[in-house]
Parts: sequence; C-alpha cells; structure tokens
Amino acid sequence: MAAAPAPPQAPPKPTWDPRRAQTPFPWLRPTIRIRLTLLYGGMFLIAGILLLSIIYLLAAQAINTGNEPLFKIVGVNGLKVTSTDCPGITTGDLQLSEFNTAISQCMDHQRQVALDNLLSRSLLALLGLAVIAFAFGYAMAGRVLSPLGRILRTARAVAGSDLSRRIELDGPDDEIKELADTFDDMLERLQRAFTAQQRFVGNASHELRTPLAINRTLLEVHLSDPGAPVELQQLGKTLLATNERSEQLVEGLLLLARSDNQIVERKPVDLAEVAEQAVDQVHAEAEAKGVAIRGEQKPAIVQGNGVLLERIALNLVQNAVRYNVSEGGWVEVTTEVQHGQAVLVVSNTGPVVPAYEIDNLFEPFRRLRTERTGSDKGVGLGLSIVRSVARAHGGHITAQPREGGGLVMRVTLPV
Repeated sequence: MAAAPAPPQAPPKPTWDPRRAQTPFPWLRPTIRIRLTLLYGGMFLIAGILLLSIIYLLAAQAINTGNEPLFKIVGVNGLKVTSTDCPGITTGDLQLSEFNTAISQCMDHQRQVALDNLLSRSLLALLGLAVIAFAFGYAMAGRVLSPLGRILRTARAVAGSDLSRRIELDGPDDEIKELADTFDDMLERLQRAFTAQQRFVGNASHELRTPLAINRTLLEVHLSDPGAPVELQQLGKTLLATNERSEQLVEGLLLLARSDNQIVERKPVDLAEVAEQAVDQVHAEAEAKGVAIRGEQKPAIVQGNGVLLERIALNLVQNAVRYNVSEGGWVEVTTEVQHGQAVLVVSNTGPVVPAYEIDNLFEPFRRLRTERTGSDKGVGLGLSIVRSVARAHGGHITAQPREGGGLVMRVTLPV
C-alpha cells in the first residue's frame, strides 16, 4: 500500500500585529479624510494665489500701457492736436465740445482694448493653470490611492487561491491601513481554516483507506478459497464491491480537497494526448456497453498538472459512456484551440436532461434525479472533481443539454 502524503502544515504566525495601538488623542489621528481635505484644499489655495498673482501682473501691465498720452497738442490757436491711438481725434481745428467728445470716445476705446487684452491673457493663464492643476492632481491622487492598488493586487492573488499573500501595508494610521490590516487578518484566518480542512481531509482519508485496504485483502483471501460455500462467495463479492465503492469515495474526496487549490508547479500538457489516454482507458467499458467513441483530437497545449488534467478527461468520458443509451449510443471527444484558449468537448447521447438540472450535476453526491446512493455507476464526485480541477487551472466547465438527449460538456482552459 502506497504511503499517504503528509498532511499540510499549519501556516506560520504573522510577523505583524493586526491590532492597532490606541493613540492618546484619537481626534489627532491622520485619517484619510483629513489628509485629502488638506491636500486638495492646499492645492486649491495655491492655484488661487497663482491665478491672482498672474491677474495682478496683467492688470499692472495694462495700467502701464494706459499711462501713455492719448494725444499731443501741436498748436495753441484752435487747439490743434494729433493722436495715433484715438481714431476720433484727427489733426486739425477742433471746437471744445468736439474735443471733449473725441477724448471721451478715445478713453472708452482704450479702456475696452485694455479689458479685452486682460480677459484674453487671463483666460490663457487660467487654461495653463488648469492643465498644471489636473496633472498635479492626477499625480497626487495616484500617490494617495497607491495603497488601494496594493490591496487590489493582493486580493487578485488571493482569488487565485494563493492564501499565503499578505499586504502588510506601512504608512500613516488611516482608514486605508486599517482596511489592509483587517484584510490581512481575514486572510490569516482563512488560510488557517483551509489548512485545517485539508489536514483533516488528508488524515481522515488516510485513516479510512487503511481499514478499507485491510478489508479488501481479507475478502480477496477468503474468495480465493475454492472450498468456500457459494453463499459465502456471493456475500464476499458483494462486500468486495461495497468496499471498492468506499475506496473510490475516499479517493474522490481526497482528490477533490487537493484540486481546490491553485496549481503551483505547471508543465506543458497536450489536451489531445490527455483525451486519447482517457479514451483508451474507457474503450473496453464502451465496447461492453455498445457505445461508440469518436472525435478528432487536435493539439492544444496548456500549462498545468498532467495527472489532474487526465482526471478531467477520464471523468467526463466515463460519465458519457455510463450515462448513455442502451443501443446506438455514441460519445464524441474533441480538443482544439479556440480564441486563444484550449477547449475539450465531450458530447454523448443519453437520457433527456432538463436545463434546470444542469447546476445540480456539479454538486458533490448529486446525480440526475438521484442523490448519494441512488446509482451504482459512481460515487457522485466526478463532475465536482472536474469543476474543481478546471478552476484550479484558471479555466471553467459548462454543460448544455443535447437535443434528443445527452449532454455537451465543454472545458475551457487558458493556453
């Protein structure tokens, strides 16, 4: 009997303390709200000061330009004046009323020109400050939100079943650090719970396999006795079949517990080769039941565990053969690469499967219209193992009822 794998060890204790120290003055805590308020309030104040300074300089320049004389007196008799800036004043003799009117129009014209220049330059200054403010604000927002990006990356790693990852965020004691510490504490609890579950399953499977192996050996020894009564031999065969079913159940539970984790060590595996091996193993059973196996297996290389991927193909092909029609049944197994993903499709004839029963097929110990010991064709873990292994490889499995009966199982894995 092969030695059982060592149960998983408990994860090491964290080197950080998720509990925050209580500050003597809680209102002085640098919360993220206070930091954002000071940051964006300070940016607004600086932008306002710069804008006022630029407007002041532009206004001063406009006043200096307006200090230049609007006209020049070139004669005393008849008030002969000339001006290059005022279109209303021409060289010549002007009456007093005409002169006052021209001066008023000239001042209005100069004032309008100064306001137009001030407005256009202020708009250009505002546009430049807006560009600078947006760039600076974008940089500051990225710096403030960088801890959230770190939390997001850790959450994505954890979503891939890597529960050993931790954020361990340093920095000011604000809401973001509190969130990161709480997340780390939650991950620590989850890792310990999953490790304890795996250790329990491993120990329980080992403890269960040992007496089952002993029972199988004793039954085989008694069945090998040619002088045993027929009734005793029949009872021994029944007990041996029951014992074999129990061994399959224990092995399935152990494989299901192992396949829930992400595959760490990956190697190139050809789905076509895996499917061919599965077909070869089920070929004798299919011939005995009168089920034809067909299909084309095209190369589809994926990165994963070859033993677990072979289990996917074997479980699907076995189910397709066992849950088939009694006459004229067939199973089609194909592999190919579609849209950058490796696809394994197993189709078969069989009984009509209602669409609302599809989700139940992937639950442990669930079968079509039966549960647990309602069938002698398996232990009810085949599709559950397939789904767990597919998820561990970053893929997924879907099932669709066929017209006329049977199912179409489609496993998609990243290349």
